[in-house]
Amino acid sequence: MISSSHEAMHGIFTYNAAAVGHAFRVLDLPFPDPIAVEQISVDLTETAPVERRADTILRVTTALDEFLLIVEAQSSKDASRVAAWSYYVTYLHNKYGLPVVLVVVCHDKETATWASKPLTLTYRGWTCFTLQPIVLGPHNVPVITEPADVLADLPLAALSAITHAREPEIGAILEAIIVAFRRHGLDDETEFYAELIEQGISHTDAAQLWRDKMETDLSFFRSESAQRLREQGREQGREEAREEGREKLRAEAAHAVLTVLTGRGIELSAAQRVVLAECADLDQLRAWLPQAVTATSADELFG
Repeated sequence: MISSSHEAMHGIFTYNAAAVGHAFRVLDLPFPDPIAVEQISVDLTETAPVERRADTILRVTTALDEFLLIVEAQSSKDASRVAAWSYYVTYLHNKYGLPVVLVVVCHDKETATWASKPLTLTYRGWTCFTLQPIVLGPHNVPVITEPADVLADLPLAALSAITHAREPEIGAILEAIIVAFRRHGLDDETEFYAELIEQGISHTDAAQLWRDKMETDLSFFRSESAQRLREQGREQGREEAREEGREKLRAEAAHAVLTVLTGRGIELSAAQRVVLAECADLDQLRAWLPQAVTATSADELFG
């Protein structure tokens, strides 16, 4: 369960990390397509008593190489993050011996502008360390306003809603997501992203708009009637499977009776063949089978 807007901002990458490769293509980022993505421990604590934890750390494997991807959520300018992020990057590079890329997800232009500038550790004009993160925010995440685009890439649609939560386009984005959910229906995946979006924009005025749309447009999918209909559908599917199984057993039993009789040289009349073929009573078919082994004529079974 997503517990805060901060977690929602990087939760997209955790739930379906491989799908983010497509989002990177849309954002025109210079990475090869991932062929494997593995979430690794976010605990960066050493023996010192200071505990350090990143938001999300992924080990990304491409056809050409491997790299580590740190995903951090940032809701405001914070000069202390420069030292923390610098530590994350250097620590992971030393530990794994792999290139490290930092992605910062922002939901307003001011924070995105601050994070997009080279972040430096300096003393009296001397730069000791420069950090250049990739910043995802309203300035470069696409505005998703078509339901088909939402269904084609749910992670990117959720990211679009979260990063544009304070932008004028948020109403159209949320409307497209609601329409897409209505067409698709709610399942585990769409419900996850619905929760993710709600938490991701909870700190903005768009949160009430999202709740209103969910209640009015998707209330049926969450209602007791909908749950009952879904359960009826599942039960109908189970009953159809049971019926298919019974029909298969019935056909096999009828075939077994016919095989035994014809194998013993006992011929059935056309009427008797119809009786055997149309018998829907599995118990009767099972009773005929041992009788077919000893019967001297078909009449002993079918009269």
